[in-house]
Amino acid sequence: MPAKDIYHNQCKNALIKDGWTITHDPYTISFGQKNVFVDLGAEQMLAAEKESKKIAIEIKSFRNASDICDLENAIGQYVFYRSLMTRIEPERQLFLAVPKSVFLSTLEEPIVRPVIEDLTVALIAFDPQQEVIVKWIK
Repeated sequence: MPAKDIYHNQCKNALIKDGWTITHDPYTISFGQKNVFVDLGAEQMLAAEKESKKIAIEIKSFRNASDICDLENAIGQYVFYRSLMTRIEPERQLFLAVPKSVFLSTLEEPIVRPVIEDLTVALIAFDPQQEVIVKWIK
């Protein structure tokens, strides 16, 4: 199993504060003979619809020297996981979760926006100090 991101627990706590129940830590995707591990799986009951909403969250801290290189790796992993998830559990939506500082400094850059939009990357920005979700982009 891969190592947890440095903000794993902060993101997990932020999701719990936002009303999500953590169902998987990590969320394992098995396909053929191989497994991959998304950081978290979560579920939230929707009282009005009497059903639950399921998500999976891949957490990235962007701690390397190049934020663009970190983004390339994160997007590649996100697309890979999403492709597998649509075949195994299509009702579960995948999100890429990043600290709000990364969201503001990298994901809002003009060079990044077309990629996020074209690939329809669902995002969560969270505040690791306050352990709260500050933005959802579906």
